[in-house]
Amino acid sequence: MGRFETSEDHPKRWHQPVRVPMPRDGAFGVAQELVADLDRWVVRQVDAEALTITCERKNGFLGGVSTIVVRVSGREEMPNSQTHCSSESTGALLARDKANVAEFVRRFWMRVT
Repeated sequence: MGRFETSEDHPKRWHQPVRVPMPRDGAFGVAQELVADLDRWVVRQVDAEALTITCERKNGFLGGVSTIVVRVSGREEMPNSQTHCSSESTGALLARDKANVAEFVRRFWMRVT
């Protein structure tokens, strides 16, 4: 079992939350489109009120299954949002949680910048 999530404390860009000058609803819409496009990612739940997307990714025989949560935050009246991503694996000998987070963050950053 493994777990990894974005944090300002991580030195690598692809392991940090994505901050963009766009309303949080716009960032959430981009995140929804992206997770629908990612290979082997299956959307399990979308909570538009909490701006949260829960996905599942099968990582192969040794990688188990990852539950990935994408969360967008920001003030409603400000065009400034932060997008966070976390991944938690179960049944994995070789967890790929950092790679799951980096995959989302890198592609999300490319879409919003």
